[in-house]
Amino acid sequence: MPPQPPPSSAASSLAGTAARQRHGANRPANTAFKQQRLKAWQPILTPKFVLPAYFAVGCLFIPLGIGLYLASDKVTEIVFDYTQCSQNGALSYPVTNSSYSGTSKNCTVNFNIDSDMAGPVYFYYRLTNFYQNHRRYVKSYDSNQLANKLGLGSPSSNCDPLSTPSQVSDLTATYPWISSSSAVSSGAQIYPCGLIANSYFSDVISDLTQLTSSGAKTSTTVQFSASDIAWPGDSTKFVKSSLPSLVTGNLTTTVFPPPQWVKAFPGADFSKGYTTANFPDVGANERFQVWMRPAGLPNFRKIWGVYSGAIAAGPYQVVITDNFDVASFGGTKSIVISTASILGGKNPFLGVAYIVVGALCWVLGILFLIRQMFRPR
Repeated sequence: MPPQPPPSSAASSLAGTAARQRHGANRPANTAFKQQRLKAWQPILTPKFVLPAYFAVGCLFIPLGIGLYLASDKVTEIVFDYTQCSQNGALSYPVTNSSYSGTSKNCTVNFNIDSDMAGPVYFYYRLTNFYQNHRRYVKSYDSNQLANKLGLGSPSSNCDPLSTPSQVSDLTATYPWISSSSAVSSGAQIYPCGLIANSYFSDVISDLTQLTSSGAKTSTTVQFSASDIAWPGDSTKFVKSSLPSLVTGNLTTTVFPPPQWVKAFPGADFSKGYTTANFPDVGANERFQVWMRPAGLPNFRKIWGVYSGAIAAGPYQVVITDNFDVASFGGTKSIVISTASILGGKNPFLGVAYIVVGALCWVLGILFLIRQMFRPR
């Protein structure tokens, strides 16, 4: 085989050029941004800069914290736990006397309001150890059913495990008007469905009645309104259901109350099922709307009502129908009566936190200043 001639100089030059072009094909453009030549400023933390910053933060945070603390301190709040009332247990101050009737399940509580409460006054119930933030619990509702967009169709699987009566473990014991599962109509549903609605707070709390110094009732009552206590946007999410008018057969075998409601709401008499008289109107029941917005923490309070006027100091009485069971989850329940500031209810933590941070900045600033005076950089 004859020897190959060496490559010419022209061919070598073309090959080198092609190689260089391939090598620079991915090279970023020669701009200040892509070559990271933009101008930058990096602060140098010298004592001349750090010390004024410490003192400035302290001067800002301490007055702000004092203002927040004073605003919270002006809020008047009455709190008492009535969990043990059904056991005739002693309730702590401000409760002065309590009694319980096993027949009516009424817990009568006498308590003191030590100082006048300027309106508006807010009435809350408070629960502890109740995990409304559990993922399965939060998802267990059907927004279409609550907005009256569902009709007689079955609720979505979002309501599981309480979407239809067939999902109830002991059907005839839970719904005593049903003799067997065969008596349930085809396409029957629970209304309102889901775990959130099923666990709806069922205690009934009366208005406050003012007492005399001897404990006798007076004609003065404090009536807390349940209007305008839900979020404004919830009015479009909760609409009165048209299910009673759509059912052509037996309403009691087609639409069922949540299992807990049968025993938890004796006043509504769900023991024989729904009727046109006791069918719930979720569009008008703002306390139900408040409950359907789950709390993020296991200890929470939810508003029961608002009183626009002022409440004078003195002894008062409230009657609570004790229907809501907290022993099953190891929780407690309390009554909270409170005024409000521009920042909300009584919570001194934010003000104290600002004061502590501001004071710490001043202390560190003074220490660094002393060090700089004796050992300057």
